[in-house]
Amino acid sequence: MTTTAPEGQLIPEIGVIETVESDNILRWDGSNLYVEQDVFHNGQLVHRRYRKRVTKSVAQAIAAILAQH
Repeated sequence: MTTTAPEGQLIPEIGVIETVESDNILRWDGSNLYVEQDVFHNGQLVHRRYRKRVTKSVAQAIAAILAQH
């Protein structure tokens, strides 16, 4: 389980503070709705352009908005 630290998420199991940067732009690859994120451990980049899927409830809300137009 992770806990919140002021700088990011403390992950005690591996002894790092994880921070994430994103442009928060929704992307669609034909089957998944996602945002790209850069993941850092203790300030060092460990994963660039990590794809984090949008939750089902967010995707449903976006679909409902699009259906109205």
